[in-house]
Amino acid sequence: MAALLALTSAALYGIVDFAGGMLSRRVHFAVVTLLGQTGGLLLALVVALAAPAPDVRLLDVAWGALSGLGSATAMTYLNRGLSRGGMTVVVPVSALTGVALSVLCGVLFLGDRPAGVAWLGICLTVPALWLVSYGGRPDNRAGSGGIRHGDAPATQAGDGGEVPGFRAGAALDGLLASVGVAVQYLGLAQAGAGSGVWPVVAGRAAAVLLLVPGLWRSAGRFRQPAAVWGSAAAIGAGAALALILYLWAAQRDMVSVVVVLASLYPAVPTVLGLTLLHERVNFRQTAGLAGAMIAILLLTLG
Repeated sequence: MAALLALTSAALYGIVDFAGGMLSRRVHFAVVTLLGQTGGLLLALVVALAAPAPDVRLLDVAWGALSGLGSATAMTYLNRGLSRGGMTVVVPVSALTGVALSVLCGVLFLGDRPAGVAWLGICLTVPALWLVSYGGRPDNRAGSGGIRHGDAPATQAGDGGEVPGFRAGAALDGLLASVGVAVQYLGLAQAGAGSGVWPVVAGRAAAVLLLVPGLWRSAGRFRQPAAVWGSAAAIGAGAALALILYLWAAQRDMVSVVVVLASLYPAVPTVLGLTLLHERVNFRQTAGLAGAMIAILLLTLG
């Protein structure tokens, strides 16, 4: 059951990352991030009121708030990186580094002891995600005169280094987002089962409070059509639902295993690119997707 919840969380995260990345290329990333966190807060509040919560402790709420600070950090830098056209850089860097940090913390500080089969799955996940995300050609959809975010043009992906699709700015965004991802997952996993969904509510509220002070710098960019507000809020609601599913999974299995399963989300944008954008998959991406499937099987068996 924990594996199914974590994988469903990964699928949702992949969908909202894809949608958020595309929206951030038309609307400033700060707008997408804040409206998304607000939408996530509303959805989490509705679920929390409906779900049982027999023992909500202040410590659980505090862990949820810490998780929310990680979420705000992760989504800010992830959306900024995606808005620059660096999908081939920021997604794998944030996912891989976030997985590594979370697993290390789970083993070193939380007492997780995955079985041998699970360790094989964890080790296989890293190259699988790398192949899936980096295996394609540079993301050239943000070429000159193409996609813009806010009032700044998105630059061409693939003009910043020797590795195709690599740009120093997008890589830094990915690293900063990965720290937020690790804090988000590890903090939320500390909340007790009796707290229900209220730690997620606390996290969304903390994220909104962290982001609101920067509103004055981007106030003009919030003058957007209602459809943009609705899209950003829906993306954030999807991310909050993914976090709720992750919370339920973490309450049923080791954090080091659940985090890895939930972090398989970069495979989803690849599949969506194939089905919706009619992109072509190459051998390395096929190998990465196959490796991800094997990793899922090993982690489930472990």
